Amino acid sequence: MPPAPAISRALAPFGTTIFTVMTRRAVELGAVNLAQGFPDFEGPDFVKDAAAHALKAEHNQYAPMPGLPVLRRAIAARFTRMTGLPADPDANVTVTSGCTEAIAASIFGLCNPGDEVVMFEPFYDSYRASVAMAGCIGKFVALRPQPSGTGFGFDPAELRAAFSPRTRLVLLNTPHNPTGKVFTRLELEQIAALCQEFGANVVADEVYERLVFDPARLPHIHIASLSGMAERTVTLSSLGKTFSLTGWKIGWSVAPAHLTAGIRAAHQFLTFSVPTPLQHAAAVALSREEEYVPSLVRDLAANRAVLSTELTRLGFTVHPTDGTYFIMADHAAISARLGLSDDIAFCNHLIENVGVAAIPPSVFYDRPALGRSLVRFAFCKKPATIEAGIQRLATLKA
Repeated sequence: MPPAPAISRALAPFGTTIFTVMTRRAVELGAVNLAQGFPDFEGPDFVKDAAAHALKAEHNQYAPMPGLPVLRRAIAARFTRMTGLPADPDANVTVTSGCTEAIAASIFGLCNPGDEVVMFEPFYDSYRASVAMAGCIGKFVALRPQPSGTGFGFDPAELRAAFSPRTRLVLLNTPHNPTGKVFTRLELEQIAALCQEFGANVVADEVYERLVFDPARLPHIHIASLSGMAERTVTLSSLGKTFSLTGWKIGWSVAPAHLTAGIRAAHQFLTFSVPTPLQHAAAVALSREEEYVPSLVRDLAANRAVLSTELTRLGFTVHPTDGTYFIMADHAAISARLGLSDDIAFCNHLIENVGVAAIPPSVFYDRPALGRSLVRFAFCKKPATIEAGIQRLATLKA
């Protein structure tokens, strides 16, 4: 008998990430993959050409630990343009291996064991794992579907109750994966006021900052730009979502110098630096962002509209998606008819009997019962992929 897997106590509760599980099953079963949030189309040629040029120009050795100066300058200029805040490329910007590493580096570098970290559930799954690896304590605030049909929201009293003198960080994701929620100015102000009252910092994961579809949510509001928050906010983003190049894993943090010191202290021992030629290409991408992003947003918005309409027609209750790659829908009525107990059973039924892969969102909750009636679909796909998924989902109507 082979030895049992050797996994630390901190990581053992989390198992294999649901994204790996569902994509592997989609491949094995020939299902249409509306589960994992990666495009099945290519990013812009001008960025790929820049990477090829950098390779041939022999930019192939280690980059500086904080990132290439040319990329840090581009990130700083972009941050200032979007927020109105100054950013020093040398003191405030760190290039990381995707936003996922930036999240881990922020938690590891800024927290001590026993510190409390406030996060909204459902959450991107690396949040809770990183908090556990840091020896910190997660405090959870639920985003719940609102009876008004306006999407997901939180109870301000529940948010306040999550704070204490031990609160070190708030993990904030807006636009939000998996709900598609874009936090309003009022909601951000409520979070900011509590951070200032309790002396907490914010790690703002804003990888979907350009992928906002509701005109009422534009322009995207960065919590760092609110009064009193510039000195206590770490703003994270990445190239992957904005340029449909998720496999490149080029992310970054922008933070005041005293917080950047902690992030870099961790980053240097996590990855040290990320691929040099891709950093050169990322700088080109940010300099030509408007040549690509508006058309991407239009295409994603069209996919969202088509998939939302068809899911509604099939009997799902579709919650509004203001941004990101994702639609959250309630499957309870369909599952009741099929005799399925929860989101995991429903997603297993979809992939095994319908031929469509989706994500069961209960894995993104500290309290899984809050997500058992929900299912997440990704629409960052070719129109033909969306149509193939819809055709297969139509069998649910039978």
